[in-house]
Amino acid sequence: MTGRIERKFRDLKRMNGKALVVYLTAGDPDMQTTRSLIPALEESGVDIIEIGVPFSDPTADGPVIQSASQRSLHKGTTLSGVLDMIESLRTASDIPIVLFGYYNPIYSLGNERFAARAKQAGVDGILVVDLPPEESHELTRHTDRAGLDFISLIAPTTSDSRIAKIAKNAAGFLYYISITGVTGTAQPVMHNIRVDAERIRKISALPLVVGFGISTPAQAAEIASCADGVVIGSAFVRLIEEHGTKDGLVRIVSSFVRDIKKAIS
Repeated sequence: MTGRIERKFRDLKRMNGKALVVYLTAGDPDMQTTRSLIPALEESGVDIIEIGVPFSDPTADGPVIQSASQRSLHKGTTLSGVLDMIESLRTASDIPIVLFGYYNPIYSLGNERFAARAKQAGVDGILVVDLPPEESHELTRHTDRAGLDFISLIAPTTSDSRIAKIAKNAAGFLYYISITGVTGTAQPVMHNIRVDAERIRKISALPLVVGFGISTPAQAAEIASCADGVVIGSAFVRLIEEHGTKDGLVRIVSSFVRDIKKAIS
């Protein structure tokens, strides 16, 4: 059975479109706001949502997302609570959802239990930042069985042989990190992205999305010219930090999303 992520990329390809993937930290500023934002983002042109599960030691994330994780944890956000929120959301939205996070909360819940619960909640894919391919089998044997796409990261420093190994067990799409380092702390270099995109496409036919350091419509448009989609993370989380308690939050983030989507279309 074809999943939501595969269908989304297939439909976009048919329309010669590019995917806009937006990351938000669950529970920042609170879980109800997270839930209310997602249908609005879908309506504004977001194709795939990455929902970040807050973690106390988010080593791959820059200061903006680290702060969002801390705010969310202080509100009592848990992995189980995030899954409950996604399940309730499925009555209002059919947007593909990727659960983005670290392995510790999954391991604590239990791999088999997590896979079953995530599928039941309506999660489509998972991206576990700190779980390399060599150590992923204990989780993927359950998530594969549940029909969850295991999204994998590829860095600028990843060799061709390792890309092949990563792609062999990946599903949904490949996520290319456009910079070395943590999220939201540097500007991507377009030449490097083009070279690596060509390199990856020779190895894998999976859709390729590019993230880390993308914050403007112009950047997004340039990167979309050589990828199947772009990820907006820290720039979006920063907007929520600045406007999260104001009445106009949905209008502000929807306007930002429409500008990005228009640029990459």
